[in-house]
Amino acid sequence: MQLSSTPYFAHPIAYQGFETNRLDATSTPKLSPPYQHPRRPGFQLQLFTNNVSRKQANMSFSSVFRRAAVAPASAARAFSTTTPRPLAKITIIGNLADTPEVHSTSTGREVLRYAVASNSGPRDNRKTSWFRVTSFAEGPQRDYLMNLPKGASVYVEGDATLSTYTDSNGQNRSSFNVVQRTLEVLRRPQAPEQGE
Repeated sequence: MQLSSTPYFAHPIAYQGFETNRLDATSTPKLSPPYQHPRRPGFQLQLFTNNVSRKQANMSFSSVFRRAAVAPASAARAFSTTTPRPLAKITIIGNLADTPEVHSTSTGREVLRYAVASNSGPRDNRKTSWFRVTSFAEGPQRDYLMNLPKGASVYVEGDATLSTYTDSNGQNRSSFNVVQRTLEVLRRPQAPEQGE
């Protein structure tokens, strides 16, 4: 039994040390001698070859990988088998309302809390939004945050959560909280000149 002589190989393959290069419509296939299939006695296989050089074959083969490498991330996500994890992230650029302060949680863990004021809208009608940020930084990172002066311009990335609670008067309240993941100081306030 022999395979059909129709050129059907789409890319270079190797079989028992013999290479089959890509065939196109203009090339003339040449049949190599039949070889015994290693797992199917009596089954003969003929390999197609043509005059395409190894360099040309590698170029056509590598171009497929180059196109795959520059494919948009959305295409990769479409073929992913993992379930996307729900998340809510926020990016804030604004000024520190005050120096970060240490607070203790209900479990006794110490955290840093600070507020960032961010302005939006046209110059003649600016509106200020206040964001309360919690940081779980420790060691040198905590010391760095605690030494940031009021008015410093910062870039903050964090996880956003919206929670509801009942206050002491029985009223339902909402609280928007941000847990800091990244903080970058964009500009420190200028120190006042001496003598002023």
